[in-house]
Amino acid sequence: MDAVIGIAQDLKEILYPGYQKRQNLHMGNVVYHVGDIIDSLHDRLTQQLARALRHDFRRRNDKDCKDADLPDFEALGQEKTVQFLETIPDIRRTLALDVQAAYDGDPAAGDLDEIIFCYPGLEAITVHRIGHELHKLGIPLIPRMLSEWAHSRTGIDIHPGATIGPSFFIDHGTGVVIGATCEIADHVKLYQGVTLGARSFAKDETGNLVRTTKRHPTIESHVVVYANATILGGDTTIGHHSTIGASVSLYESVPPHTIVMLEKPSLRFRQAS
Repeated sequence: MDAVIGIAQDLKEILYPGYQKRQNLHMGNVVYHVGDIIDSLHDRLTQQLARALRHDFRRRNDKDCKDADLPDFEALGQEKTVQFLETIPDIRRTLALDVQAAYDGDPAAGDLDEIIFCYPGLEAITVHRIGHELHKLGIPLIPRMLSEWAHSRTGIDIHPGATIGPSFFIDHGTGVVIGATCEIADHVKLYQGVTLGARSFAKDETGNLVRTTKRHPTIESHVVVYANATILGGDTTIGHHSTIGASVSLYESVPPHTIVMLEKPSLRFRQAS
């Protein structure tokens, strides 16, 4: 676990150069600095991906199979590592949009530096975008390790399988849950306590859970979901430019340009004893 966390921290150093461990970076040394980290990452990530792939293979097959019967996991790990490292420029461009979305969506933010240094929502989506790319490459275990590390640091639980578009912002963040098959488009904003979850779990004829169906909602572009709202179900779609109010529970789809909110509750006052 420590090795995987170390890799994640170095990836953040590449994604946000000068904001993590190394200071006094400038145009004359930043390319060398990033290149040096990538060179180190190549070897360490290859080793960890190979281990994860080997573990998963032996778990799925005969644990006692001879080494001669195993694929070349080191070569496969290196191939997956190169494929992942090639995605870093795209991850960085997407995260730049996430940072701007946080600044545009929060009047309390002083500047972009404050977003990068201080906002747990950005920390969570940064680690998610790393883990999601590894998940897409078919890497077992490591993406989930990354998501749980981010969860422990931020209180935000995003499964690495969730698909999240650019310009995504989680404000405050504590208690947000985003399920594995959730699909979120661009320019979506969530507040604390939001759950994008599953309503029920289908089972096959033997009683085992069906793990390949879509279980979590789809959130279209320019949607805002306020605090403690719960949206459940793989068939549930929130149409674009909609707003879901605080503490709303939804189990059905919402058309575009819709505001969903609870009717104002009545307050009761009584004399204190």
